[in-house]
Amino acid sequence: MKAYNLLTDAELMDFLKSGDHVAFTEIYNRYKGLLYIHAYKMLRDEEEAKDVLHELFAALWARGKDLVLHTSLSNYLYSAVRNRVLDVVSHKQVESVYLESLQHFMEEGDCITDHLLREKDLAAIIEREIAALPAKMREVFELSRKANLTHKEIAEQLKISEQTVKKQVSNALKILRVKLGVLVYLVFLLNS
Repeated sequence: MKAYNLLTDAELMDFLKSGDHVAFTEIYNRYKGLLYIHAYKMLRDEEEAKDVLHELFAALWARGKDLVLHTSLSNYLYSAVRNRVLDVVSHKQVESVYLESLQHFMEEGDCITDHLLREKDLAAIIEREIAALPAKMREVFELSRKANLTHKEIAEQLKISEQTVKKQVSNALKILRVKLGVLVYLVFLLNS
């Protein structure tokens, strides 16, 4: 029997690729605590941090056989946690706008059609702002957020560096935050 706790991350990944449950368990046990703290510091919510870890490790198991790391396992896991946290935060912002709209609907007695129109308007604005990004940035962003590819997978597909992918995604998020923050507010203000 192998002493899995003595294996390097690279050796554990090799075993994981062959479907080794014990190697997966060792990776989980090795990183769950640190990754939980990392997620919790950003989210400040125990359940959300646990959900992020659950999704991450479920994805690692599901994609483990095909996963090719161009960085260390720890870097990959920390980046994956950060990306999932950003998705949670982004979802919270959309959810917050939605809840405010729902509250307004309940208070004002607006018809459901108005709410659906706002939702469609918001989706159209988001798509329009994504489409307005520079071509290469838009392509990288859509592969990251819509196709759910990792930075490494995008870099391989587009034949660019992972650092370029990371920078493009970061720049796209900054641009969208600025533009959508104002636009989302205006949509709801104008449709009120």
